[in-house]
Amino acid sequence: MQKSVQPASAQVTEELPNELKELVRAMEGLPAAQREALRPCVERVVQCSTRRRRILNLVQEALSQLRLDMKYLIFDLEATRRERESLQAELDELRG
Repeated sequence: MQKSVQPASAQVTEELPNELKELVRAMEGLPAAQREALRPCVERVVQCSTRRRRILNLVQEALSQLRLDMKYLIFDLEATRRERESLQAELDELRG
């Protein structure tokens, strides 16, 4: 019975780069002794790749949120400036 290197879920497999998928397929074609010797290394590489992908996704989400927050801050700053200018103009009119 052959064991194959399989990530925990099919979704994780889809997230793997094609090069890693090719490596797993090539490893499955090796004799059992060689395959078992390589298995821990390949599993670590798969785990590292998956972890990096998750980290990259988190960073991308954080950047998207930061961009949105910056847009809101710029909008708020511009509104505050307009209000200040309007009130300054009113004050100037009252002073004569």
